[in-house]
Amino acid sequence: MLGKEKVLEILNKVIEYSNADMTEASITIGESSLTRFANSFIHQNVFERNACLAVRAIIGKRIGYATTNKLDDEAICSVVKKAVAFAQHSAENPDFVSLPHPKPIAPIDTFDQPTALFGPEDRASVVAQLISEARKQGASAAGLLSNGYQEFAVVNTLGVNAYNAMTRARLSTVMTSDSGHGFAEQVSQRIGNLNPISAAVEAATRAVQGQNPVKIEPGEYDVVLLPYAVEEMVVLLADLGFSALAVQEGRSFMCGKFGQQITGKNITIWDDGLDTRGLPRPFDAEGVPKQRVDLIVKGIANAVVYDSYTAYKEGKESTGHSIGGPGTYGPFPTNLFLEPGDASIDEMIASTKKGIFVTRFHYTNTIHPILTLFTGMTRDGTFLIEDGKITKPVKNLRFTDSILERFSNVEMISKDTMRGEWAVVPAIKARGFRFTGVTEF
Repeated sequence: MLGKEKVLEILNKVIEYSNADMTEASITIGESSLTRFANSFIHQNVFERNACLAVRAIIGKRIGYATTNKLDDEAICSVVKKAVAFAQHSAENPDFVSLPHPKPIAPIDTFDQPTALFGPEDRASVVAQLISEARKQGASAAGLLSNGYQEFAVVNTLGVNAYNAMTRARLSTVMTSDSGHGFAEQVSQRIGNLNPISAAVEAATRAVQGQNPVKIEPGEYDVVLLPYAVEEMVVLLADLGFSALAVQEGRSFMCGKFGQQITGKNITIWDDGLDTRGLPRPFDAEGVPKQRVDLIVKGIANAVVYDSYTAYKEGKESTGHSIGGPGTYGPFPTNLFLEPGDASIDEMIASTKKGIFVTRFHYTNTIHPILTLFTGMTRDGTFLIEDGKITKPVKNLRFTDSILERFSNVEMISKDTMRGEWAVVPAIKARGFRFTGVTEF
């Protein structure tokens, strides 16, 4: 780990070498490790140390962008020259106003030393606990355990000078028991928060219960969606329309809807980069401090997230949601929350006359961004609910449905939430989910 002083020293060399009107330098540097397992045996350990030094050079309204993963003086000088040359030969961007000016950044604890130092023997011990529990439950385990740290810093010629170090750990497993499959995943900034036993019990139990699935006819069913599936819907929603760039380009479902009801009144979604219940980070890829943005409030379209480019275009201030790069993707919320309710998953099942219990989705794709139509398949634990009870496993179903329409028909929301990689969400029960086909597994 380089530390704040050394990291900022590298970025300040970029500023020193550049002769552009404005220059921004950012760096992501860190180490990541991963242990993979399959058929209940560890088969691979991976370790990677890498860096990405990015330079954005501004000449008038011309913008150049270049990156390198070499950090010696010669490489730093070279990448600065490339960014400046790209700017000189680029067409003017009439909407560009300025790089952001510095603002106070709230301190936040995002680093855990044990997570950064967790080694292959440590990971093997955790995976062994998971595999041992899976065997007790009658299942075979596959998956991964990863951990690592990342230093991230941004400097620009207007005075932005931001540094953060963060850690992250992830345990993900798919378990198999004959023809049944189950899934569990846990994510945290602290590896000590991961619980391999509970993950094994969750995935293995569902795999054992999922043996010999039967085929059912596609159609509209009430659904109980576990947080794995709900997180995918919330993140897809963000991808389809929570970005100011998507609104400015007219491809967001929020276009023309601000102040209007777009989901049920029991749906509130926000992004808060400082909330430690998720995976926080104090500033964005431009060094702008994160702000909480209430995106949908009690079903009403309320706001979207901004980076400096999209904010200047509307005479607003950035909300701290730049994701870096050349800026073509626009801002994006990365620490999303869906407000929990007061129900339990057992109560959702008990209240369902006939429906489908879905563990998670697989291979989802967008069909229509304005209508928020998406398609995909259920995976790793799909069951039929009859008369308030789970009665049998069913073969996975293909679906095509509207996220906003389904969020307009949510009957129950769980009080417990799950922290995923992008969002903290509860389970939900929704009416009339559209299943359009049946798979053979």
